[in-house]
Amino acid sequence: QVQLVESGGGLVRAGGSLRLSCAASGDTGDIDVWGWYRRAPGKQREVVAQIETNGKLYYVEFAKGRFTISRDNARNTVTLEMNNLKPEDTAVYYCNAAELGPYITDYWGQGTQVTVSS
Repeated sequence: QVQLVESGGGLVRAGGSLRLSCAASGDTGDIDVWGWYRRAPGKQREVVAQIETNGKLYYVEFAKGRFTISRDNARNTVTLEMNNLKPEDTAVYYCNAAELGPYITDYWGQGTQVTVSS
């Protein structure tokens, strides 16, 4: 089992920045992909960015150039730096850890609210 706890959400004006952090604990040795997702009001949850254990990065189009995902293996944390935030970035942001293989096992944090005012 893996436990994930997010922090760092809040209210920010358009153009501002936020730094989300995800602290992982438990049996993280089998995790293959770490990621951030978000769910905006009235919308489905969507991927924002992912980082594989080999360091490979993936960003969804709206995150490119504005968001940066990183992982600190020593501290077992995953961070999402968000710059030039827009009102449409308002959502609950979730940390995710995934074990790949014959079956995919997903672990989720409780989410942290990000609100961007215009």
